[in-house]
Amino acid sequence: MADPRIGVIVVAAGVGSRFGAATPKAFVRLSGRSLLTWSVEAALGCPGVVCVVVVAPPGHVSEAERETDGYATVPVRVVPGGAERPDSVAAGLAALPDDVDVVLVHDAARALTPSALFADVAAAVAAGAPAVVPGLPVVDTVKQVDESGTVVATPPRASLRAIQTPQGFRRDVLERAHAEAGAHSVTDDAALVEALGLPVLVVPGDPRAHKITTPDDLDRVVALRDSGGPRDD
Repeated sequence: MADPRIGVIVVAAGVGSRFGAATPKAFVRLSGRSLLTWSVEAALGCPGVVCVVVVAPPGHVSEAERETDGYATVPVRVVPGGAERPDSVAAGLAALPDDVDVVLVHDAARALTPSALFADVAAAVAAGAPAVVPGLPVVDTVKQVDESGTVVATPPRASLRAIQTPQGFRRDVLERAHAEAGAHSVTDDAALVEALGLPVLVVPGDPRAHKITTPDDLDRVVALRDSGGPRDD
């Protein structure tokens, strides 16, 4: 796929109850700017991006528009999210321009994700992969347990990855995945593509793409940023 036109959906519709803030998590401040603003600016730093769609909490669309106002070179649109994550992503997908052929889906809570990671994921989709996710090796031993809490399996760590965003997709693949999702309840869009029987490629992730769920997570990503992180943008 030569010179793909990339659209980014920034999912910011969660209330962030585990963070404990008085405002939805996307509007929590980090160095004077909201997590949402950090994420949008990272997306805009990816070459080939022609549009960013922010999916905001219902009732906070105007606030999200204020936070993302002023980007003259690439349009940033804001739409209200749905009841569940797949509903929110579907709303963002419907708002993308018709000529977008590669879609990146990113969590606003991964605010310090470098633009280079967006570019890496988009490049892998452009090279032919129908779906691409960034992931980090799992360093802890992971146990699979049953409903009673009894261990039933210990997957080998070498085969495990902790998955991050942005996740990238050919647009037709993501649209088909959402159209055929039915009653699937998933935490990421790659699982919907897996349900179609299509391959999902994993590319190296970045520790700075850590998801901010609690105030401690905020401290962790700030420390990573201030240390320069493991790779350059």
